[in-house]
This record gives sequence, C-alpha cells and structure tokens, in this order.
Amino acid sequence: MKILVPGGAGFIGSHYVRSLLSGAYPGYENAHVTVLDKLTYAGNLANLTAAEGNPRFTFVRGDITDVERLRDLVPGHDLIVNFAAETHVDRSITSAGDFVTTNVQGTQRLLQTALEAGVHTFVQVSTDEVYGSIEAGSWTEAEPLLPNSPYSAAKAGADLLCRAYHRTYGLDVRVTRCSNNYGPYQHPEKVIPLFVTNLIEGRPIPLYGDGRNVREWLHVDDHCRGIQLVLDKGSGGEIYNIGGGVELTNLELTERLLKAFGVGWEMVVHVPDRPGHDRRYSVDSTKIRSLGYEPLVDFDEGLAEVIRWYLNHEYWWRGLAGRP
Repeated sequence: MKILVPGGAGFIGSHYVRSLLSGAYPGYENAHVTVLDKLTYAGNLANLTAAEGNPRFTFVRGDITDVERLRDLVPGHDLIVNFAAETHVDRSITSAGDFVTTNVQGTQRLLQTALEAGVHTFVQVSTDEVYGSIEAGSWTEAEPLLPNSPYSAAKAGADLLCRAYHRTYGLDVRVTRCSNNYGPYQHPEKVIPLFVTNLIEGRPIPLYGDGRNVREWLHVDDHCRGIQLVLDKGSGGEIYNIGGGVELTNLELTERLLKAFGVGWEMVVHVPDRPGHDRRYSVDSTKIRSLGYEPLVDFDEGLAEVIRWYLNHEYWWRGLAGRP
C-alpha cells in the first residue's frame, strides 16, 4: 500500500506521518508513505526527523499546484490524505490570493490527478471554520458553508470541489472538518505556541479584542486518529466533523497558560480584534463517533505536555519565530 501525504511536513501532517510510520494505525504497518511538501513557512523538514532513514518513507519537495510534478508523482499511490494548505487566518487577510491558489486551485489539481491515476481514496483535511460562526449549539455536517475569512473561504471552495469530484466523476473523496488543533511542532504564530513561547521568554502575550471568542480544542493526536478512522471506515462523498469537546473562551485559555507559568494578567496586552473574527466554533461529532471515534487526550494534560515540549525544544521554534 502506498499513501501520498501532501502537506506532510506541516504541524498536523507530520504528526500523521510519524504516527503511520511508527505503527500507530493497525493494518498500515507496512504502508509506504510519500510526503509532498512545498516547505513554505508552515512546512519544516525538522518535523520529519523521526522518519529519516525509514525505508517506508519518501520525501518529495513540490507544490500541489504543479501539474507536471503531480502527474509524475501520484500514479502508483493507492491513497491520498491531503493536508496541504495555507492555514493562518491573519496571513489570509493580507495575502488572500495565495490562499486561493493553494487551497482551491491546488486541491482541484490534486483531485484531477488522483482521478486520472486511479487513486482509490482521497481524504481532504478541512476545518470547522468553513461553517462561519455559531452563537449556540453545534454544527452538524449538513450546515451551510458561511466562511468569514479568505482562509476559510478558500477551504470551503476546496470542500465543494471534493464534493463535485465525487458526484461528477465518482472519485472516493471523504472530507474531515476539525476543531482547533494544538500539540507539539505547531508553528509559533498560532495562539497556543505563540502564547507559550512568549511566556517562556517573559514577553507579553497579545489577546485579541475582549477575549471572549470561543474555540473548541482538539489534540493533534486525536485529530489524526479521527482522520485515519475516516480513511478506514468512512464512506465516499461524506463529511465528518472531528471535535475535541472542550470549549474555552480565549480568556479562559489565557488564564490556564498564565497559571501554568506562575504569572498574572500583567503579562497580557489587549490588541485590536482581527477583522471578521468569528465569535464561536463548535462541531457536532456524532457522525464520526458512530464509527468508533472518541478523543482520548485530556485538555489540561495535553496543554501541560505542549508547554513541556516547547520548553525542551527551543532549538525548533526560535528560528521559526524569528528569535535569536
């Protein structure tokens, strides 16, 4: 079995690859894994150090918008799990075109190449942000797509292309939509590693607006187990929400981190809110739970683990954060 993992050098993709190669997913112990990654700011070969020398691992540097590269690479692969995307909302506000190119055009080209090459199953890793913002309750997979940022709009476009390739061409495409991820190897521009690395250095942490925006948190290992479950037991043309079940305001998250470092609110700087900032995310994970899914990582334990990881891996994040 050969699995192609575009975006496999990023935060979530590399965790999935490391898990595959370590034998974490039964039935895939002998699978060969090919990572295709452009190695932008979000992709980092250091995330795949554990895979170096593994005879079941191949790394290819390349872009999912490069049709010729895809036509050379995709044939012979049985499965594709696509993590490749521009993902940071703030970057999408200033560089929306890059997000459309990678997330929409790149996904379409990957789908088309998969169709031509006879790939058996294609899993598209998406986000709960495509739903927009919800005041109460939780989104099911049947909710309309109402994205509010260029990032989420581009991911929604990719999701719709996945649906179209299933309905029009019969390609077995499955879409996962996760809540906010956290864990080791996450780029320090994201909120938890940004706050953690700032506090490690004694720097103030920037809190958007009133801090009452609500996010549902999901450990990266639970997310990747959910993706693998969809690959194993999901159905073509279906969408699966993957949630962590822990909802916190940004104020509550900040309070936990301040307490962990033994400091107070004097370390917080309130900054103007992000344009179009969604107020609340919450997904209904009933559908994937029917396949046997359940998040296993306790949030407080997972957060403590993340803090320890960044404390012990300063060499990894300092260069990414532009700090000496």
